[in-house]
Amino acid sequence: MASPSPSARTAMHPGAGMPRAMVTLFAVAAGLAVANIYYVQPLLTAIAAEFRTGSGTASLIVTVTTACYAAGLVFVVPLADVVDRRKLVVALVSTVAVIQAVSALAPSIAVLTVVSGVLAVSAVVAPIMVAFAATLATPAQRGGVTGRVMSGVLVGVLLARTGGGLVAQWTGSWRAVYAVAAVLMVVLAVLLHRKLPAVPVGDRLGYLRLLSSVVAIVREEPLLRLRCVYGFLTFAGFSAFWATTAFLLAGPPYHYGEAMIGAFGLVGAVGAYAARVTGRFTDRGWERWSTGALLLAVLLAWGLMAIDGGGALVPLLAGVILLDLGVQGVQVANLSTVYALRPEARSRITMAYTGTYFLGGATGSAVAGAAYSAAGWLAVCAAGAGFALLALALWGVVTLRAK
Repeated sequence: MASPSPSARTAMHPGAGMPRAMVTLFAVAAGLAVANIYYVQPLLTAIAAEFRTGSGTASLIVTVTTACYAAGLVFVVPLADVVDRRKLVVALVSTVAVIQAVSALAPSIAVLTVVSGVLAVSAVVAPIMVAFAATLATPAQRGGVTGRVMSGVLVGVLLARTGGGLVAQWTGSWRAVYAVAAVLMVVLAVLLHRKLPAVPVGDRLGYLRLLSSVVAIVREEPLLRLRCVYGFLTFAGFSAFWATTAFLLAGPPYHYGEAMIGAFGLVGAVGAYAARVTGRFTDRGWERWSTGALLLAVLLAWGLMAIDGGGALVPLLAGVILLDLGVQGVQVANLSTVYALRPEARSRITMAYTGTYFLGGATGSAVAGAAYSAAGWLAVCAAGAGFALLALALWGVVTLRAK
């Protein structure tokens, strides 16, 4: 691998501020990294067909991937508080490149599921990059920087679904998607090795002390616990939708192929804009009321997507827009809020928050897979609306107590 450029060797101090080009690099890297756990979603019907299995078994890939991503958040992300972040990020991206190449050759759905789980543990670069950016940003720009990097994450998710579907359609094989992903990760590893700044390492805690300190932080910070619950519930609904939407769109009245199913994800691109705008709101101290409005949008989204059993295209599209806008906006509000708590422990706070977040995702995809197999799309909408209603009710209780 090439030696890092002089800029990569120059130390940047926490809170010194980030130039626009560096913020863009962080957003692109976070988006490309997180895409790896979403490529599979528009491919589920093709994978199920090749391995001759049902929708519930194929959806298990999403559940396992999400759960193992949460494990990576718990056991890997905290390391970014005590080791060289540049080396950690480059090592993780390189590992993902190797695993994606293995995924392209998977001989069975069982092997693909296991490999997807291993991949997910290593693919936790995006939350590390978000916390890394928050550390480099000045307090006045932190919400905006977090919003921009999170918008990159959302674009990565959308392009993963769209690009994955298009590549599978054009090549006639879902395996080509994983091969392309492997190449992208090699390129990204080289770029980050050359361009990421060096940042002084924080406290030299032992690994077990590092993990136990996360428990202490969660116990001592009620605001962190509240935002973790919001994250769990909103991402549960988000994952419930995307874990089953391929089956809805592949069936009547749509009969879409992989390319159209993937392109459907572009409808949620408004969520990237919501992430940036929400960041500005949190910089102005409006995170509580913006959170309530965004949670209401998520609940309304499920009502729209339930119209005509999901068979009405316009309400379905409107629901997807509201869902992505609400979930991504809440995510930025949550992160901007919790990052202000303990600057020296942002990676551990990221672990606590995003670990809970993706456990919610695993719960949502598991519930949705079972619901769709048992009673179809309306059961998925009922489950998603239930998650949203719980989050909104909690927000209402907390807001009333604060008055």
